[in-house]
Parts: sequence; structure tokens; C-alpha cells
Amino acid sequence: METKTSLAQKSYDIVVVGGGLAGALSGLALARLGFRLAIIDPQPIEAMLDQSYDGRTTALAYACVRLLERLDLWADMKSEAEPIRDILVTDGHRDRSGEFAGVAGLDMHFDSRQLDGEEALGWIIENRIMRREIYRALEREHRVELISGRKQTGFDPGKGRARLTLDNGDTIETLLVVAADGRYSPLRSAAGIKVHKWGYPQSGIVTVVTHDRPHKGVAQELFLPSGPFAILPMTENRASLVWTEKSDAARVYMALDDEKFRDAIASRFGEYLGHVDLQGPRWSYPLAFHLSHEFISKRLVLIGDAARAIHPIAGQGFNLGLKDIAALYDVLAEAQSVGLDIGQLATLEKYQQWRRYDSTTLALGTDVLNRLFSNNIAPIRHARRLGLGAVNAIAPLRKMFMRQAGADLGALPSLLQR
Repeated sequence: METKTSLAQKSYDIVVVGGGLAGALSGLALARLGFRLAIIDPQPIEAMLDQSYDGRTTALAYACVRLLERLDLWADMKSEAEPIRDILVTDGHRDRSGEFAGVAGLDMHFDSRQLDGEEALGWIIENRIMRREIYRALEREHRVELISGRKQTGFDPGKGRARLTLDNGDTIETLLVVAADGRYSPLRSAAGIKVHKWGYPQSGIVTVVTHDRPHKGVAQELFLPSGPFAILPMTENRASLVWTEKSDAARVYMALDDEKFRDAIASRFGEYLGHVDLQGPRWSYPLAFHLSHEFISKRLVLIGDAARAIHPIAGQGFNLGLKDIAALYDVLAEAQSVGLDIGQLATLEKYQQWRRYDSTTLALGTDVLNRLFSNNIAPIRHARRLGLGAVNAIAPLRKMFMRQAGADLGALPSLLQR
């Protein structure tokens, strides 16, 4: 892919800092409103689009897929995404011998057929596929300048326009900066925005496996004392594993050779998918919670992981970022229609009100879920199984949880509405 690197135009309506999935997608969405944008990322685009760059997968909530449809992206992604037809949740534990028990039991079942008019509960898609299609669309978008291989080193909100400095000395002026620069966001720090944060004594292990038997679109979530173990259906008889483990144990598992690592996975899978083999590399990363006190500052708005990073227990991290993009799209469209300055705090306050409550509720909710399920304390284990059983038995409550998982509750931005 040819990279656009000309900096002849150094003044933009909006500059997005961070060319990952959330940043690139926000740039595409806002360009469709007619704004002139630049997207800045220190990585060369060719590196980000290389097949080996990111082997991870994402669980897309069904309401968030509507955003991809409205940006004309989903048609080229759908054939390489796997629909989630059912979600089976089991509360597992160890018996007295130390072996896993409770794996065969079923505590909660979400069935996509119980959602009116929805094709699936969600979709599992490889990050590289989303990145490929987003950047293909950006290459066709004449309002967007891609500035790759350059790092933002300075931020001055200014008065009428913000100024960004790049590591080659260039400066860029803009009405609004979108910070999509990750959980350790330098822009957030430069703006003096504080963060609620704490670490978990857990690490996430991610890999892809192949298996003999068809998964039939079923996603499994097994809650174990060390953390959740999720088996997510992919195309071609593959599954994406998102395995939360105690940090010390995770280091041991990551050091195993492929055969022993496969055996550790198989002991958690059980037999329902037959023989399991590793397909690709494995990743491990420490888990932590952070939630920004503010989502906006003068001529600055936070999206994605720059705004919050949550525990992966519910698989909602990236979906929160997509809801950020959709909310920002509506807020800036309204401001544009009445001639308001899109970088003023008064303009951005609606975005903050819209996104902070949803983010705080889900972030704290996943934190509580992780603390509730990542233990083997008998009274708590019995209570949570009763709770799961109650949700499973009450159809309206079960449907509400499915809609929550589908990002389909509350006041939805236009890009997410049915």
C-alpha cells in the first residue's frame, strides 16, 4: 500500500493521534462528515498491515457491527468473520485432588434466536482483517492524510487551534485532537488528565488453535479460580483463546514448549471439540484497570484505551471504543450543523456525558465480576452459581444480559441504531 506522507497541508480540522483500529476507524468515520483529517502513528503503515503484526482477534458486539455496515466496511469483512450463535457460561472450580471440576455443567446459555431480528450475538474477527479493510477505505478517502512513521512529541491546546509537534520538528495545527494513543496515552498525560488505576494479579494469554470438530458458532466461557478461560469460535474450525491466569502461573505456561502448552489448553477444553492443535504464536500481557477522570480537555478528546482499559472478562473493551467513535460522530455532526467550534469544551461536554457513565458502569462491573469469579471460596462459588442459574431461568433478564453483551442498551448513537 502506498503511504501518504506529504505534509504540505499542515492545518486540519481534526488530527487523530494513534493509527490502531480505534484511531483509524475514528478518522474514517469523521472524514465521512466532511472534516479534513490527519492520522499520525509512529509505526509505518506497511508494518501495521503485515500479516504477522497482530495475530489477535476481536469479539464484535452485534450493535457495533452496525457501525461497520454504515461505514461500508462490513461487506468486505463478513466472509472472514465467524458469527456467535450461542454463548455457554460455566462456573468451574477445582476439586480436592486439584483437578478441574464443574466443566461439564452449564450455568447460563445465551441463544441468538432469542434476539429479535439479530443474525448473531456477535462476531469473532481477526484484527488484521479489520485493519486491512479500514486502511483500504482510508486510502480511498481524499480528506484523510496518513502520517506514518512519525511520533507526536508535543501538544499545546492553544486558543483558537491546538498545535502538535512531531519528532521530525514539523508542527500541525488543528481544531480538535483525538487521542487514540493507548492506555498509557501521552496526550492524556500532557493534558493533565488523572486516571483511576490499579493492577490485577493476573495476565492474559491469547492464542489461536485448530480443532477436529465443528464449533457450530458456540462461544464458551469457563470461569476458573485463576480467571476466565474463553473459547471463541473462528472461521475454518479454529478458536481464539483468551485465557486469564495468575501472573506467576502465566509466566510458567508461556515458557512451556508447544506440546506441553497444548496439553494445558486441552485440559481446560475438555473433549467437545476433539483434538486441539496450536495454529500460531501466543501472547501474554499484564491485566490492569484504568479509567480517566475526564474524557475531554481543551481541544482534546479521548477514545478507546486512552479513555479506559477494562478487564477482558466480558470481551467489551474494543466495543467501548466503537461506541466512543459513534458518540463522537454524532456530537461533532450536530456541532458542525450549527457552526460551533468542534474543539471547545462546551461542544465536547456532551460526548463526555454520553460516554463516561457507560464506561464507568461497564468498567466497574467487569472489575466486580472478575473479583467474584476468580476464586474458589465455596460459599461465594455456590452463591454465584445460584445467580447464574437465576439469570438463565428468567427469560427477560437473560435477554437484557444478551442486549448488554451486544452493546444494544441505553441511548445509542445513530451509527449503532438498528
